[in-house]
Amino acid sequence: MISSPLTRRPTKAYGPFESNLLGHCHPKILKALTEQASRLTLSSRAFYNDMFGRYAKFVTEYFGYEMVLPMNTGAEGVETALKLARKWGYLKKGIPSNEAIILGFAGNFHGRTFGAISLSTDPESRDGFGPYLPGVGAICGDNSTALAYNDAAQLEAVLERHGPKVAAIIIEPIQGEAGINVPDEGYLKKCFELCKKHNVLFIADEIQTGLGRTGKLLAVDHEDIRPDVLILGKALSGGVYPVSAILADRDIMLCIQPGEHGSTYGGNPIACAVAIAALEVLRDEKLAERAEVLGERLRRGLRNLNTPLLTTGNNLKSPSLIPSPWQGTAECDCSRQCSTEWEKGLAYLSPPQTIRHPNQTHSRQYHPSGLPS
Repeated sequence: MISSPLTRRPTKAYGPFESNLLGHCHPKILKALTEQASRLTLSSRAFYNDMFGRYAKFVTEYFGYEMVLPMNTGAEGVETALKLARKWGYLKKGIPSNEAIILGFAGNFHGRTFGAISLSTDPESRDGFGPYLPGVGAICGDNSTALAYNDAAQLEAVLERHGPKVAAIIIEPIQGEAGINVPDEGYLKKCFELCKKHNVLFIADEIQTGLGRTGKLLAVDHEDIRPDVLILGKALSGGVYPVSAILADRDIMLCIQPGEHGSTYGGNPIACAVAIAALEVLRDEKLAERAEVLGERLRRGLRNLNTPLLTTGNNLKSPSLIPSPWQGTAECDCSRQCSTEWEKGLAYLSPPQTIRHPNQTHSRQYHPSGLPS
């Protein structure tokens, strides 16, 4: 809940990096947290507890995978997926030792840990932190051009040349940090098919786009893709507790043997209880379906605003409740306009699925008046 100093009008338009997808302090999730906190908060992995087994069964059945590796943050999930992909590449694909390649895409954001910034092309994330992980990134071999997002032909060319050493690609179904880049229809499917052709793992980073944000349970569901490795985080706990998960089938997941990877707090009883409750809320309240309906209303309302600040291309077609950004024109400076709109009470559009009506994400009283026609 935020408001500007001028208007004092609260706007439920943005959660902390999309973590509060289920709203703030959902009573069912808080009940699960407090009840579990009064029973057991943390146990050694040397012992069984009654929550992790329940969680593992629930989450794997819910998303249709055989195994889950529990972590805490999205960045940890990404790092785990990178390790898993390398190990799979050596054990299953037969890539020579220490030569595995993991491809990212220009404009990506997978976190701020070393594996994540090695994938990044953003100077703000990378500069001053080198050297980066070898073989991990959007630039492959002697090619100095970053692998473009939404360009399947370029990915095909890279895989034709380097495919035998490529263990995986890691991709956001919709890029967030780069400006809500929605790929062309069929792009993700083509990438997935190229991965199958070249025996490359398709890793979907659904940390931000997953759990109903785009009107489907997962953003890749729009193109009927089942990733080889799925990374979840952020809203997996309803914004209440740090929870992330890596899902894969046994032939991939068991490439990492007991003792080779782990986390002190990953899969702790509180995290498990909270995640189960959050997923039950998502399922029982049909919030993914709700996001599809509300998202279409929101997009329709935005299109009716006659302003050069709203794009008419892919960005405005962002699925459901993913925010749609503004793009500047020669006549309009976006940073100045954003400051102006903030003073008028307008916030970044990334609402929770629990809003009652899209008008809660922007005020008609303030929004149209501040936009030049």
